[in-house]
Amino acid sequence: MNATEQQTEQDIQAKGLNAPRLTPADIDATIVGEQYHVFPGTTLTVCCLQLKNGATVTGDSACVSPANFDEQIGRNIARQNAREKIWQLEGYLLKQRLYLAEAVV
Repeated sequence: MNATEQQTEQDIQAKGLNAPRLTPADIDATIVGEQYHVFPGTTLTVCCLQLKNGATVTGDSACVSPANFDEQIGRNIARQNAREKIWQLEGYLLKQRLYLAEAVV
């Protein structure tokens, strides 16, 4: 969880907003594996996150100047970019579940 997510989570809890929603912990709980690849001769780093249902999401990062390349920073950014995709997928899934629950009533 990054600093922005922590602050947002604190704000939500402080305001007592407790309708169904996703939390950073929910997103992290979907991740069961991760792999990274840096393409030789480039600054391109790709992160592949494996989710508990077997799906995968990818994120990437690259820097303009090879002199600024740091593999760990590249991994961190690529992972963050991949993780952002999980929010969208899980958000859709939650919305669909809520829709179906309302349709049954």
